[in-house]
Amino acid sequence: MAGFCVERGADPAACAQPVLDGTHRDLLDALEFARRWAAGGTGDELPEADEEIIDDAVLARLGGEADEALRLALAWCSVERWQPAALAVLCRSAEVRRRRASALLPACRDLAALERHDLKCLAYALAVLDDEPLVVLHRPTGTGFEVRIGGIGDNFQLHTLLAHVLVGGGHVPGTAPSAESVRLATDPVPAQGRTETVATGAFELLAPDGERIWNEGLPDDIPVVAGRRLLVLDEPVYPRSWNADRFFPMLPGTAELTRVLSADEARTWFASTRRPS
Repeated sequence: MAGFCVERGADPAACAQPVLDGTHRDLLDALEFARRWAAGGTGDELPEADEEIIDDAVLARLGGEADEALRLALAWCSVERWQPAALAVLCRSAEVRRRRASALLPACRDLAALERHDLKCLAYALAVLDDEPLVVLHRPTGTGFEVRIGGIGDNFQLHTLLAHVLVGGGHVPGTAPSAESVRLATDPVPAQGRTETVATGAFELLAPDGERIWNEGLPDDIPVVAGRRLLVLDEPVYPRSWNADRFFPMLPGTAELTRVLSADEARTWFASTRRPS
């Protein structure tokens, strides 16, 4: 109910505590369910997240007090139900993300790794970076930039905004993204339904070691080098395009060029990188 109220305009910061406390509690309880299930020693795979599995045999396998075992089993089966409410508060408040996201993200990722729960959207929302400095190196021109990003839901959106800032700003060659694709990435008012706008890739996104940073991934995937996230842009290996709608409709992204690096600074950062194999 609190999540629904936020979707209808209630203050997300005021509603965040009960929503995210409940989310965190059930994530931890679901992980404890998985631990006890494995400790049962029969080698059975983890069950599906369906309340029909809960019976006396399952509760006995979990051990401990009956009420506690039931709580763990219910958490295992219902933790995904927290996801819409959690997204409502996380996607509408940078303050909430700054205060709460990092504590929930490890448990969310650990539970998702067990492959019995679809928690992709929650994990992505918890990993959103806000007011994050990023060093961006453009290998074809040997130039470097400091960019500050925030509210970006995936690397498709990041790719569009970097192309807007760097190509559209005249700093590197290429074709700038369309005004509509930039608007879809940044406008506080979300698109009404899926649009037909297509964004086209301007770069290959690479980690400092030359490994690819996938558009389907997150800005949080970009490695930290010497205290800064370091991203290398190269010529695209092949043409790419994607629907320009953002991953989280209620979360507008930002990317601001804060500084062009000097030639010496850019060379120093490039020395920390390798070309792709």
